[in-house]
Amino acid sequence: MPADRSAGGLPANTVEILTEVSGIAAAPAGLAERADALLAQVQRVVPFEAGMIALLPSGQRSYRALSRHGYDDHANEYYDGPEFLHDVELVGLQRSPLARRMVDLPVPPAEIRLWREYLLPAGFHEGFGIGLFTPDRRYAGLLGAATERATPPDPDAINLIGLLAPQIANAVDPWRSLSTIAGMVHAAIAGVVLAPSGALLPLPGLPDHRLLVVGSGVLAAAAEQLADGGPHASFLAPLPGRDGTQTHARITVLATPSELQAFARAVILVSPAGEMHGLSGRELEVLGLLVTGASNERIAATLGITGRTVEAHVDHLRAKLDAPSRTAAAARALRLGLFVPCPPNVRPGAPSSPADPPGRPTS
Repeated sequence: MPADRSAGGLPANTVEILTEVSGIAAAPAGLAERADALLAQVQRVVPFEAGMIALLPSGQRSYRALSRHGYDDHANEYYDGPEFLHDVELVGLQRSPLARRMVDLPVPPAEIRLWREYLLPAGFHEGFGIGLFTPDRRYAGLLGAATERATPPDPDAINLIGLLAPQIANAVDPWRSLSTIAGMVHAAIAGVVLAPSGALLPLPGLPDHRLLVVGSGVLAAAAEQLADGGPHASFLAPLPGRDGTQTHARITVLATPSELQAFARAVILVSPAGEMHGLSGRELEVLGLLVTGASNERIAATLGITGRTVEAHVDHLRAKLDAPSRTAAAARALRLGLFVPCPPNVRPGAPSSPADPPGRPTS
């Protein structure tokens, strides 16, 4: 029996469904939980036997399913592989925000491997798909469903799916979650996303920064902090001024939760240095080595200064940090992020490199 229609042709419960979807997008929940709830609302518009919401991580060739129900194991394996991306590109879902039924596709189902080899043999005969585009017009992924009925879904219902799609895209957009994570650092002036591949991706709402470029010592230090396994880390980075003076900026590294790790390893932010406790650039370098457990002799060799100079620096920084010992000073520096990390290529015991990272203090 066809669904009741409003005067405009859309289902009578259109406003109710739009409101529900808007509420799901605003609710504090994980991406998978949101996707499940959104699919349930789509089911109210077009009943289906199998459906999914999947995202395409930047630079990757395989989709990541957030919610997927009703398909057999063979179809699920295909959905998770690179050939499915070819099917999506063949029908153009990643180029257009329009919802399309099987009868609307530019190629017959027999030319689409997913349908020819997986869905039709499983008893599915119709369905629909739509690309999910975020408010800033980024392609995030897709919503798709398959039905055992051979009758195409009602055009008005498909139009409603088109109205819902932008809200669904916004609700499951990983970059929205990453921006929320970045918001934990209220004074941030710049930031980037570190992708699983090591590439740097823009962070919506914040500009990039000259300290955060591929190959920089800052990113190497950030990667090392991530390797230590903590959820967050903070340290200082020398920031040469255009007038020859030198200041410091604070670098904050925020590891992503497990559900976002397919899209990003971490959010890396730049903010003002904050309270420096009167520590000099050289003392911050010494602290960077102290937090690694380096001895005075190793600090002297690494920084190219005398052991007596190291002792003086340690005495001074202990006084400034009100620390009774070098160990206590290192612990407080680590907790407050009051140190400049020693570049991995000149870490005590590591092979030396002829090139120092740009902006490293010398005194």
